[in-house]
Amino acid sequence: MTKKNLGDVVNCFKELMLQLMVLLGPFYGLSSNFTVRNNRPINLLQVYIVGHTPPGIDDRESGAAVLSERHNTKYLQVIRLYSDIIRGQFFGHWHTDTFRVVYSDTGLPVSWIMMAPSISPSTPGGPNNPGLRLYKFETTTGQVLDYTQYYLNLPDANSIGTANWLPEYSLLEYYELQEITAIALHDLADRFTQFNDYAFVRYYAANTVLLPREVEQIWGCGGPLNGACALHHYCTVTRLNPESYRECYSSYAYALASTGPSTPRLYFSLHLLVLLVCAELLRNR
Repeated sequence: MTKKNLGDVVNCFKELMLQLMVLLGPFYGLSSNFTVRNNRPINLLQVYIVGHTPPGIDDRESGAAVLSERHNTKYLQVIRLYSDIIRGQFFGHWHTDTFRVVYSDTGLPVSWIMMAPSISPSTPGGPNNPGLRLYKFETTTGQVLDYTQYYLNLPDANSIGTANWLPEYSLLEYYELQEITAIALHDLADRFTQFNDYAFVRYYAANTVLLPREVEQIWGCGGPLNGACALHHYCTVTRLNPESYRECYSSYAYALASTGPSTPRLYFSLHLLVLLVCAELLRNR
């Protein structure tokens, strides 16, 4: 994006009383940027944060964080502090279709992050088809209403020599949501652990931008969908620092591996069985 193009975007958002914050590198002074707003009262301004590298854990690398612990912690502190004026956070870097939920110090969902897939795969042949995303928002409030995800079937495009971009899904319809809020996305992530819900199967298909299953298995969770795969993605969506991710994964994994009679063990066993059935159906689509 050139300076001129960025200026056009900023001028557009000024009319909506929105401040667009573009994070191109380490976010030193991020909190001070929130307190100096052209003399506007804090309750009259809404903010979009747009950046490249997000906080949290890479869903393609088990427990791997990109930001340093200090920067990751500082960023999340700022988001919690100003969550009432942050209308949305938009990042990339990981080349996958995913999202994150930020929680308050008391565990309440207060903000969300969207990560759109990239036009280019991060590695030749995988782990995703190219994707483009179009957001829909309310012009008077800045509230993000929905988005439509588009994709390019790369093997087909290579075979015919023509790029044919197609709609893949719309967020609200695809996941049966009523709105885009931190609470709604928290509930969606929670559905990943529900044995009678197809939410994770749908999420995993979108995560690779409809990459063919025979190709995706090389790059995904090390093979077919399973309970450990769902658990990994649930923890990356809801735990945005390495320590809390490890605690999330190990605590639920312990329930999976427990030999004693318990409700969690039965719950996750059923979850695992249903995920395997869903994965087989998805493979044969």
